[in-house]
Formats: sequence, structure tokens, C-alpha cells
Amino acid sequence: MPQRMLPEWAPHERVWIGFPSDPDAWGAPLAEAQRQIATFANAVHDGGNGETVHLIAKGGKVAERARDLCDAGVIVEDRLIGDVWLRDTGCIIVGNGPSRTARNFGFNGWGNRFDYEGDQTIGRELAEAAGFPVTDCDWVLEGGSIDVDGEGLAVTTVDCLLNPNRNPALDREAIEARLARDLGVDRLLWLGDGLANDHTDGHVDNLARFVAANHLVIPEARDADDPNASVYADARRRAETFGCKVTPLPSVGRFEQDGEAVPASYMNFYIGNSTVVVPVYDSKYDEDALSTLEPLFPGRKIVGLRADAVLTGGGSFHCSSQQVPL
Repeated sequence: MPQRMLPEWAPHERVWIGFPSDPDAWGAPLAEAQRQIATFANAVHDGGNGETVHLIAKGGKVAERARDLCDAGVIVEDRLIGDVWLRDTGCIIVGNGPSRTARNFGFNGWGNRFDYEGDQTIGRELAEAAGFPVTDCDWVLEGGSIDVDGEGLAVTTVDCLLNPNRNPALDREAIEARLARDLGVDRLLWLGDGLANDHTDGHVDNLARFVAANHLVIPEARDADDPNASVYADARRRAETFGCKVTPLPSVGRFEQDGEAVPASYMNFYIGNSTVVVPVYDSKYDEDALSTLEPLFPGRKIVGLRADAVLTGGGSFHCSSQQVPL
């Protein structure tokens, strides 16, 4: 049986979470971003009832702050981490029962936008430290650009995976072939654009997420000034035409930082062993989004946590994490 990327709701052995460390990259929001990420880590650990959390911090004083902010059961590791977005710089663990392997993809700073020391090495370092054999894959792929349902179906966006700033020599068919070879993807749902002003070129984990086999949640605009109304509508149309069940979630709505609409999204939730942690933004739709997700995850607590400071770095909770399935 070929090894396959497992769905996020499958049981986890552990999760790696990146901790904001670089004051030059984060500026004034750094301290609050650190607090929000630590609160996320604590919620996933869930007092020992969730999963083992490895919080990856850079530098002695930064690691000390992480330990001060985290519950005693959260494991803080002092390592050379670049940016915090381990969803993209970390390896993806695939398996077929007892056999598990780390797939280490190429990474070019989200289309050559950013270059932080540690981004190229942290994925392999974490995988090897956890005892996984590592297979290098000969193309650029960020974990936030795909989501899977565990039964061979994946979803992505044309905006990101076909952007020439990643794999200019690969067309749609070549990318589908590599996803099949490296992650066990049999079918691929191509959505169109990602969210406005998303510097990842439209990662799908801000737009559409699997909650069960062939079942997606996709935002729905409820305000006339929502900058992504047409993106959400197009994504839902494509998914339903493909044959997927779609549950609409309210969009956060227009959310601005420094006078610019930024890609705040409830879709950037993390599905842990005992909790589903959802970024919230003090929007009038926060509670509606949480209550819509609750029946989709029986047996798990839905926890909404403020994530506006984390968003100033360009992502949210899901982006900062990479789970290790059992």
C-alpha cells in the first residue's frame, strides 16, 4: 500500500508549533503574537488531554519567554527556526499503518518573497529528531497550499500551485502526478483564487478545509464590502460541481490592519486530538462561525482564540503548526 498524507482529524502523536522569535520580522506586535501562539499551544495540549505539543523557539531568551507563557506540559525546544510557519517549512508525515516517512519538499520563501535563516533546514531537523526517515521531494510545495480528506482527495488553488514563482516548469498534470507520487493524492480539486492580499498567493487553508471525507467548509460573505465575496462564491461553485459536500461558514468580513484589508479567516483552524482551535478577530460573526463548526467535530471542543497579532506576521494558527499523525 502506498504511503498517504492523513487527514488532520486522524490521531496525532505530536504537533510542532512555531513560536514568534524575530523582532525585526514582527516589530511591535511580537510580544502579543507570542502570547497568542502560546495560548494556542496550551489549548492544543489541553491540560494533557489533547496531544504532545513541541513549541519551537529560537534563542535562549525567546525560549525562556515561551516556557513562561506555556503550561508545564508543553515542550519548548530551542532551535534555529526562521519564520514561524511550520505548516510550510516543516516536513509532511505520510504513512500506511505502522510505516511513516517525512516528505521534505522544496521551499523558496513563498515565491522568493522572504528568506529567513532556518526555513530551509527546520523541517528535516524536526523530522530527524523525531526519528523519521526523510525523503526529499524534487519540487516546491507548502503544506498550507493543500488539504486532504484521507481518502485520496485533496484541494488546492490555481492561484498558488500553478503560480510560476514556485514550479515554473510544472503544469497542472505534472503537479497532480507529483502529489500522487509523494502524498498519495488520487483526485485533486482545483479552486481558483485565494484571499485578497495573501502573500502566500492564496493558500487553501484560508479558503477551504476538509472536515470529513469529501466534505468541505468554505466561507460565505455576508457583508457588501467583503473583499473576498466572489472568491468564496467561486470556490463553493467549483467544489459542489466537483461533487463535494459544502458547509458554508460566515466570513470574518472585511478586516483591516494598517489601513489594508488582510486575509483574516476562520478557515485557519487547527484540528487537534481533543480541540479544534479557531482564530477569531472580534468580528460580529465569531460566535456564528464557532457554533457552525461545533456539530462537525463531535467529541472535540471548539475553542475560539484571538489571533489578530499573529495575523500581522501573515498567517494564523494552522499556518504555524504541523501535526505528526500516529
